[in-house]
Amino acid sequence: MATERKFIDDAVIKLNISKFLSRALSKAGFSRVEIQKTPVLTRITVYVLNPGRVIGRAGKTIDELTETIRSKFDVNNPQISVVEVGNKMLEPLLVAKDITFKLERSINPRKIIQSTLKIIMENGALGAEIIMNGKLAAKGARAKSIRKSVGYIPKAGDVTSLVHEGVATAYPKYGAIGVRVRIVPPGTKFPDREIKTVEIPKAILNS
Repeated sequence: MATERKFIDDAVIKLNISKFLSRALSKAGFSRVEIQKTPVLTRITVYVLNPGRVIGRAGKTIDELTETIRSKFDVNNPQISVVEVGNKMLEPLLVAKDITFKLERSINPRKIIQSTLKIIMENGALGAEIIMNGKLAAKGARAKSIRKSVGYIPKAGDVTSLVHEGVATAYPKYGAIGVRVRIVPPGTKFPDREIKTVEIPKAILNS
């Protein structure tokens, strides 16, 4: 029971650190974070568009982040490394934020989904899925959900850990819209299948 409790506590701490970094590094183009605990230290790898904003002058910003994570979340010897995002269209959180920006400019949700999936797949993804929930129509309309996927997106089992996911919320004038983006990055190796190429449907290509 104690071991199970420890796993739960660790998961909560990792989630809270991720939320904290998402807010603190939003101007740096925060995409995602990977956290690995060892008996000696906690490795925290942060993926961002602008590493310079995370490191700061003479390393001041990253030192402050490290100290905040150590004290606020009671993390043993946190070590932060920063990785620059190579292609933002393969980073689910950045894609989700871009979608929310377009929704807030009143661009048609289905058009956004089609065009975004096209760009993601053209950048080499093996699979992509976009889900929108909320007030997707005019004032007075009921909340509804739109889901569209292309390629291979596993939904169950250990292989789901190979799918990167990002969530953001848009606030257009008719009400909040939740956006969830899932992407299988290029080169992902699955234990039960081999995916070399993905055919993009004509409906997506012509969007």
